[in-house]
Amino acid sequence: MAVGKEILTKIRSVQNTQKITKAMQMVSTSKMRKTQERMRLARPYADKVRLVMGHLAQTQENHGIKLLSERREIRRAGFILITTDKGLCGGLNANVLKKFLAQMQDYQERGIETDVVCIGSKGLATCQRIGLNVIASVVNLGDTPRLELLVGSLTELFKRYEQNEIDIIHIVYSGFVNTMRQEPRMEVLLPIGRNTLEAAQVEGRGYNWDYRYEPTPIAVLEYLVRRYLESVVYQALSDNMASEQAARMVAMKAATDNAGNAIKELRLVYNKSRQAAITTELSEIVAGALRQNRLHPFLTLRQPENARTKLGYDNEPRQNRTNHRCCSGCGIPT
Repeated sequence: MAVGKEILTKIRSVQNTQKITKAMQMVSTSKMRKTQERMRLARPYADKVRLVMGHLAQTQENHGIKLLSERREIRRAGFILITTDKGLCGGLNANVLKKFLAQMQDYQERGIETDVVCIGSKGLATCQRIGLNVIASVVNLGDTPRLELLVGSLTELFKRYEQNEIDIIHIVYSGFVNTMRQEPRMEVLLPIGRNTLEAAQVEGRGYNWDYRYEPTPIAVLEYLVRRYLESVVYQALSDNMASEQAARMVAMKAATDNAGNAIKELRLVYNKSRQAAITTELSEIVAGALRQNRLHPFLTLRQPENARTKLGYDNEPRQNRTNHRCCSGCGIPT
């Protein structure tokens, strides 16, 4: 039954794995709800900042803010790549990296140089492995991201844009659609498109906006632009974290179901092997009995010494002893 013991060991191992995946599924479900709530809370702030910025940009057309200036020719591009720090989330990171590398390859074919800011250890490891120019990175953000950890890396990228070293900045992340669906997204963060400002103006249509500025309209607008860009990155990071927990929950549920199916198959194999071992053992017993019966068709029954003395055989003369026949009538004298 060595095979049976090995199968039982495998069953116990798969059961332990199933317990772990089940626990991770429950943890991911709880964290997903928290990240969804955080994502919903961050969205009104970003929308309000975008609305006010659109109004100010409409009233201050000659603002001279470099972050709002458009570039006609792209000579160098920047990327903000948002991935996860941990694995076990299905193809979430693979889909984001696939979209990112496709755009990166297109720029390389056109002779456009690139700079990358990585948020998350998975994307950082990929960029370092293929030799991309990573100018800043942020890893180990935890379950609750803090904006102050992102400001340094984002400021470096925005400063290069203001100094005309970078002409366009993309942000790549995984957008949360629902629990079962997450899609990779790539958006142009800078320059801020006309559609963004026009959408903000459409939202505020029907109202007469009048602001009082302190100290100057340009200073307020420049501050709002930076807050808007930071809020967009934070919103994308919140979406990516919600997508991570949803993808991990689905992946762990699939792993738990697969472990259950594997346990059923192993138990079926164990039962078959056990029945085969029992059948083999019975066959050997029956074969041995038949073999012994062929070699000794008549079995001799010998009395023990104490029985012979009790019956008085040893006290009688040998010529007076009668031939004893066994119950089968074999006729063999004792």
